[in-house]
Amino acid sequence: MFAPRKILVPTDYSAYADKALRQALELAKQFNSKVYLLHVNDVIRECVADYCVDYASLQRVKEEVVEGTKQSMQKELAKFAEYKDLDVTFDIREGDPGGEILKEQQDKDIDLIVLGAHGKTGFIKHLVMGNVAEKVVRGAKCSVLLVRE
Repeated sequence: MFAPRKILVPTDYSAYADKALRQALELAKQFNSKVYLLHVNDVIRECVADYCVDYASLQRVKEEVVEGTKQSMQKELAKFAEYKDLDVTFDIREGDPGGEILKEQQDKDIDLIVLGAHGKTGFIKHLVMGNVAEKVVRGAKCSVLLVRE
């Protein structure tokens, strides 16, 4: 019987991600697993078109984004207070979501990835996040549980 020890749950704070997190927490409760909640921020570019930001300002913005993400992750976990006794940690990465999820899986030796079939609403976002799920399913070296609506 498959009993995951380490469960990775990528989140974009969407309803799909919330359903995936709830499913992962249920599994963690059942199998006494550790849960890793992951959010991947977009890369903040130093230059856009002809406008560039100085290094100090860029670092300050990156720090503010990370701090905001930490607060969002804590709010995300607070939605599931009934699982507060579980071992849940969170990580924040920057870059391509699909690639970063796969790197996290490898770095943490994850047994199971639980993610939503789609992310934030909207036609384009739906396609993009659907592509993230597809990339993870194709590239993961562990089992993947895809949670649908």
